[in-house]
Amino acid sequence: MAAAFLPGNLQDEATCSVCLEFFRDPVSIECGHNFCRACIAQSWRDLEADFPCPQCREVFPLRSFRPNRPLANMSEIIAQLARRGAREAEAGGQCPRHREALKLYCKDDASPICVVCDRSREHRPHAVVPVDEASEEYKVALRPSGPPSEQILLGQLEKMEKNISRRQNENISELSKEITLLNKLITELEEKIQQPVLEFLKDVTGVISR
Repeated sequence: MAAAFLPGNLQDEATCSVCLEFFRDPVSIECGHNFCRACIAQSWRDLEADFPCPQCREVFPLRSFRPNRPLANMSEIIAQLARRGAREAEAGGQCPRHREALKLYCKDDASPICVVCDRSREHRPHAVVPVDEASEEYKVALRPSGPPSEQILLGQLEKMEKNISRRQNENISELSKEITLLNKLITELEEKIQQPVLEFLKDVTGVISR
């Protein structure tokens, strides 16, 4: 959704009333209202006549809209300002939507939220805990439980290294066998080529397939 901390009028001018996002490829219809091209196309998709404005409900006999390039440029600038503001808010430990401190952690979305987000419909059914509590919980889950666990990890690493070394040796051995076999086949082919024609043609297909 468009960033809530922008000035209200500025945000309204740059926001599509259908998707509630900053305009993407905005177009104007006959009543003067603006929408994303995809939004108005979706709104009129199944209509063959009488095309209503999604905002003021005025009806038009023809499907008609035109690009609004000045609005597209303005929306892009405002969107950039919104993204910059969101980054600054997050860097300062604030919710980019509500400018409140990020004191809570939503486990379902795996992200920090503010108290306003917690009361919203989006997060109401989610598991939410204070950020300090969530931090300690995940630290415990990630931390090895003492020296025995460290020894187990080192043992697993050593086992993996041995398996890799064994596979490398097996690959080298297998490759040596294939090289020996190829050399043998080359020798047989050279001998076969030197044979008289009739002798050469005997079992030549078998040699080729090998």
